[in-house]
Amino acid sequence: MARVLFTSCPAYGHVLPMLPLVRAAERAGHDVRVATGPDLVGPLATRGLDVHAVGPTWATSWSAHEVVWADPGMPEEQKLVDGAVVLFGTPALARLADLIVMAQRWRPDLVVHDVIEMAAPLLSRRLGVPDVVHGIGPMFLFYAQLIGLAGAAIGEPGLWAQVSAEQALDLCPPSLQPDGPPPWPEAMPIRPSAGEPGPVPPEVADVLAGDRPVAYFTLGTVKNTDTADLAAGLTALEEYDGVVVATTGRRLDPDELGPVPANAVVAEFVPQAALLQRADLLVSHSGSGTMLGGLVHGVPQVALPRGTDQPDNAALLARAGAGVVVAPEDYAVTTIRAAVAEVTGDPAFRAAAERIRDEIAAMPDADAVWAGLDA
Repeated sequence: MARVLFTSCPAYGHVLPMLPLVRAAERAGHDVRVATGPDLVGPLATRGLDVHAVGPTWATSWSAHEVVWADPGMPEEQKLVDGAVVLFGTPALARLADLIVMAQRWRPDLVVHDVIEMAAPLLSRRLGVPDVVHGIGPMFLFYAQLIGLAGAAIGEPGLWAQVSAEQALDLCPPSLQPDGPPPWPEAMPIRPSAGEPGPVPPEVADVLAGDRPVAYFTLGTVKNTDTADLAAGLTALEEYDGVVVATTGRRLDPDELGPVPANAVVAEFVPQAALLQRADLLVSHSGSGTMLGGLVHGVPQVALPRGTDQPDNAALLARAGAGVVVAPEDYAVTTIRAAVAEVTGDPAFRAAAERIRDEIAAMPDADAVWAGLDA
């Protein structure tokens, strides 16, 4: 039995893609711990994981990131650098300090971390144990720049050289691979997941048990604070010939959202695994976990990217023919409605999504990948 530590930035889109491998390590009989920010300890503990709080919350780091981007006098290129440092670099040093304390009592034999978690490689180097980088979506070339710049800013100029030499796991299917040389040329494929099952609100369960088409609408859990955007999306979908299940990803006063269309059910959170296996259409921010989760079930999509890696994800989705993109500057009821009509009216989008579904099904599952790592 080995001690295996999984570490991540405290964002759902960074932690959840690693859960299949976490479960595989557990099934293989290892002593497994997950370490991330305090705000995710509760949600992960309810899944039966041995979770430990390290470093700051995502909200704290994101607030610092927003301050950087709110500075009108700072050039955008500098904002990109400084934003990456306060979101991923500085918090990683705080997580590292907590992980070092943890390792004094429980020393891991292997560290697995999400693709831009910088505390983990620093910890593994200090302890002299191997580490593995786990993708959260398409592995873009900009990871090299982001990790390099943020590493230099926190006093680790060689961090990218170290991370780029790690064993890597890539959950992106062939049709969505980015152009250009991959950051980890020898990365092992691992099948992405649509998520783990969990309790479903009764009103959503009734929808899923029915026989009408279902559209899932979400703007994720990070860039989802504009209630007007949520309301516009629901209005655009009021002509959808089926039921719309929308998740806000945050607590929301119903009065803020205004009247909800008659064909919509709104909840703060629903396990996406339950929705995506039943959905006929996905309208989302095109976060990597949501986008890939939909494609696990061959669901055609309307992508409404808000920022971070979402525009790049959406571009790959459209290139593969599995969806239509509404750019941030075009976000409006009319453009979303037109995109929905295009995707639902042309069977080519579903055919492309199902082709990618078959590619995903052919990728090695987490148990097979773990067996390779364990060897």
